[in-house]
Amino acid sequence: MSENSIKQVFIRDGEEFIRLGQALKKCGAVSSGVDAKFIIQDGDVRVNGEAETRRGRKLRDGDLIEYGELVIKVVSDARTETKEP
Repeated sequence: MSENSIKQVFIRDGEEFIRLGQALKKCGAVSSGVDAKFIIQDGDVRVNGEAETRRGRKLRDGDLIEYGELVIKVVSDARTETKEP
């Protein structure tokens, strides 16, 4: 898997995490929260290599989501990482 085949989903500015169902919707892997609920409950989604069945799972910077051939990396918003000297 190359870096180019990995989609990114960004955590909102000022937030520490994004929930799994929200991340799947935000990157376009599913069209609705109901779709996310079903694929997660069916065990079709993996987080950091392990099957995940909780739609509300909190994901943080660096977490990887796998759904079929799709790989999604959770990234904190770059603006929250910038610090003034």
